[in-house]
Amino acid sequence: MSQRTVQTQRKEAAVFCSNAASKSNACMLLLQQLSPRRLGSRLALALGGHARFLAAWTHEVGQPSNLVQSYISRSHDPYLNLSIEHYLLQHSPHDSKILFLYVNRPSIVLGRNQNPWLEVNLRLLNDGKKAAQGLLGDVQLVRRRSGGGTVFHDEGNVNWCVVSPPADFTRDKHAEMVVRALRQHGIERARVNERHDIVLDHGQIRHEHDANDLHRTPFTSDDPTAPRSIKVSGSAYKLTRKRAMHHGTCLLSSPNLSIIPRYLRSPACPYIKAKGVESVSSPVGNIGLEVGVFTQAVCEAFSAMYGAKNGLQEVGVEALEEPKIKEYMDESKVGHWTCIFTVEAGLTRADTRLDLRSNTSIHVLDVQDSGRSEGAA
Repeated sequence: MSQRTVQTQRKEAAVFCSNAASKSNACMLLLQQLSPRRLGSRLALALGGHARFLAAWTHEVGQPSNLVQSYISRSHDPYLNLSIEHYLLQHSPHDSKILFLYVNRPSIVLGRNQNPWLEVNLRLLNDGKKAAQGLLGDVQLVRRRSGGGTVFHDEGNVNWCVVSPPADFTRDKHAEMVVRALRQHGIERARVNERHDIVLDHGQIRHEHDANDLHRTPFTSDDPTAPRSIKVSGSAYKLTRKRAMHHGTCLLSSPNLSIIPRYLRSPACPYIKAKGVESVSSPVGNIGLEVGVFTQAVCEAFSAMYGAKNGLQEVGVEALEEPKIKEYMDESKVGHWTCIFTVEAGLTRADTRLDLRSNTSIHVLDVQDSGRSEGAA
């Protein structure tokens, strides 16, 4: 390798490491491949700056005087984003209010008390051959720590999370915050329904209504024959003694709406009896806003609600240098947590029952599709 090539690669390494989205381990791996005998001062400064950035971020999260915080993730890794979310829940001041926004690559996220065999068509996941059949080919299965139903994430969906003291929590409060953000951008059909989801009314007749009512729109109808509302955001919650977390999805421009039901329809469903929470199917649709417009609108609505003075602060894979976040991420990737940590379930054929928790070699994935109704998103 020529001296010029080595110098070029060192320069690229320095740029790579100075990017806040890069973590130290990745930088060191690249440098090992180059086998330099000495680190240049520029690279050393980049790594030092990275460490200072992480230390400042973790300090800011836990600072008792930092009572209103807003973050947005640069990463699309569902394991990492859910781990950052859990860190914010566990390590932020008990009286603080925190907004966290993130977008995940294609993934299916189970609720804590759900059974993957009952909720997901597992044979479609992480199979490159499926891409030729109009599917995505690589979809990850992740279990979150909150309850609720199974959802599908992709780059056209923004996930929003608010962590607050329990006294500031209701099942509608932060969904209403998101509706305010949507209405600021002309989405007047958005409202919070009786299930605490955000929906778009599809009625054709405009009615008089109170503009401050976040549970009805000019197109809300009590007529059971009227067009059904379209779900664009579902919520889940996690409550601890001192903290409350409310997080939800928001479908903006997902290109995968037509195939989501294929992933969220388990062919084994008729053959399984299980305790726990089953997802409630709903028709879904896109709102039509750009991701950047939506995240800024939600940040402004959060700031108006809690008096935040600073805008969204970015965080990314460098968060893995925080031991607790890495611990949470490692836990979430363990197969026992994703698939075996589940409520009691068994296969049923006449009087035959098999425990899916203790026998992981059971294969039920070649059963033909049962025609289960459309999955929720």
